[in-house]
Amino acid sequence: MATATKASAQIRLQPMGERIVVQRDEAEETTAGGIVLPQSAKEKPARGVVVAVGSGKLLDDGSRSAPQLQAGDKVLFTSYAGETVEIDDVEYLLMREDDVLAVIE
Repeated sequence: MATATKASAQIRLQPMGERIVVQRDEAEETTAGGIVLPQSAKEKPARGVVVAVGSGKLLDDGSRSAPQLQAGDKVLFTSYAGETVEIDDVEYLLMREDDVLAVIE
C-alpha cells in the first residue's frame, strides 16, 4: 500500500481491480561520458518498484484473478504507461497490470 504523510493527515493509495501503483526509478544525472544532464534533457526511466497492488482483474464469471505482481517487485513498463500522481513531492504511476512488460529479478 502506498502511503504518504501530509500535514498530520495520511494519504493512502489503494489501486482498484487490476491496477497497480509504481514508484518510478530516478532519472540518470550524467551520461556514460560524464556529461551532467539538465532536468529538461533527462528521460524518465521505464522501470520502477511496485508499491501497491489491486485485488485483481474481474473475470466474466464474477470472480477475480489473482494479481501476478506484488509490492516490492521491480518492473519494466512502457514509456507512456499509467497516470502520474504526486504525493508529498513523490511521483507515483497508477497503471494497469497489463502495462508491465517484465519483472526484473
